[in-house]
Amino acid sequence: MEYIPAKTIVTATKSREWFGIDYNMNIYRGCCHGCIYCDSRSDCYQIKDFDQIRAKKNALFIIRNDLRRKVRSGVVGTGSMSDPYNPFEKDLLLTRHALELIDAFDFGAAIATKSTLLLRDLDILQTIKEHSPVLCKVTITTADDILSKKIEPGVPPSSDRFAMIDTLNQAGIFSGILLMPVLPWLEDSEENIRSLVRQAHEAGARFIYAAFGMTLRENQRNWYYAKLEQLFPGQGLADRYRRQYGYQYKCSSPHASRLWKIFSQECERFHILYRMKDIVPAYQKKYQMTQLRLFDIYRDD
Repeated sequence: MEYIPAKTIVTATKSREWFGIDYNMNIYRGCCHGCIYCDSRSDCYQIKDFDQIRAKKNALFIIRNDLRRKVRSGVVGTGSMSDPYNPFEKDLLLTRHALELIDAFDFGAAIATKSTLLLRDLDILQTIKEHSPVLCKVTITTADDILSKKIEPGVPPSSDRFAMIDTLNQAGIFSGILLMPVLPWLEDSEENIRSLVRQAHEAGARFIYAAFGMTLRENQRNWYYAKLEQLFPGQGLADRYRRQYGYQYKCSSPHASRLWKIFSQECERFHILYRMKDIVPAYQKKYQMTQLRLFDIYRDD
């Protein structure tokens, strides 16, 4: 494992609009899941050798100092740039110990992942839930295990992720699905959306947050097109993307409007939340973010 320097790790968000998250925390840099659509490959993030995982040096010491200096408590989000439950986390335990610090300082947690390793830390999430909001966002973009293994080769198949959501919700953890991206001409079918919402309902998912399309920019676009040609030979998908989108950043599905109507109707039918304005208060309503006491800010080791 290569370690990289960091001055701070828990940083304030510019807005709470994304799932009511107050702070971001990324312990790792890079990702080895191999998802063909990942936006974090883009040049703008300046991550060399993206498929190589690196951990931030002295991460737990920095996180502890970051948390103890915060004037206000809040929800700490992780998983925005790198999955906190990569294969190395099984032995390094950095995410687990970071959650223990989040618990000790009375913060909440919002986790985005595709890995079932999250279940290892269910005990800590239940402890955090006693005093602060906890949210688990599991990315699932297709109901088809065969397709999921093609486009997300380094993570458990969709069926395992649905099972994880079932376990989380049975344990009282507010959990649901990030349905994004929805890849044009691969996942943007009525059959996929209906099946995914149905399986989410069967797993007890509290919410699904969707975006019907994807983003493409810089070297990520070239990577994605090469993978399309490799994994789906003879289908002309890369050429289809070039004709449809050119160099656009936002690449909405040609069927986005129809799919949104179907998706929202299915969510309503199964009583699954799907609007951010409903999801955030649903998992935070029992808690109130309060100003930390002065002696908490400066307490000793």
